[in-house]
Amino acid sequence: MTLLFILRHGVTSWNAEGRIQGQSDIGLSETARVDIPGWRLPDEARASRWLTSPLLRARETAALLEHPDAQIDERLREMHWGQWEGWRLTDLRRELGDKMVQNEAKGLDLQPPGGESPRDLQIRLKPLLSELGEKGEPTTAISHKGIIRALYSLASGWDMTGKPPTKLLNDCCHAFRLSPDGTAVVESLNIPLTTR
Repeated sequence: MTLLFILRHGVTSWNAEGRIQGQSDIGLSETARVDIPGWRLPDEARASRWLTSPLLRARETAALLEHPDAQIDERLREMHWGQWEGWRLTDLRRELGDKMVQNEAKGLDLQPPGGESPRDLQIRLKPLLSELGEKGEPTTAISHKGIIRALYSLASGWDMTGKPPTKLLNDCCHAFRLSPDGTAVVESLNIPLTTR
């Protein structure tokens, strides 16, 4: 079984404002640039092969964690939120009312206009998991909340309706074990990156 560590990029100005970023290429905030060098990953994660989403906020996070040469993998790119990028979820719920309630109730099949669903994200992610599982090399990936939730869904069976069985915290690392065919199981969630 291959160990995969995955963590979300540091905060951006859009994160601080509660805006949906999706594939909008927003860089890290000044706060993140100060905080990230203080993150402490598990020893095995630091010594692993490193991958990153191509989006700037993920690449900057990898560089600040002393892995500027992390290999870019398009499959780690955040979910495309289409016409909803830049919106706040609270504003969408107010603006769309029952339509938004119905869309959110679809879980894996939630579909932003012009964007991807979480199920689409899983389809994009599965070949990468298979490659990593077959290769057998411990790997650390810098990615996004949508990717981490999609991976957790695959590993736990959560259909993304309602709240997840375990809340996935920011500023944490999550570990999964991958079989040679890419099947994921949860190893450990919410491994703190800071002493808080």
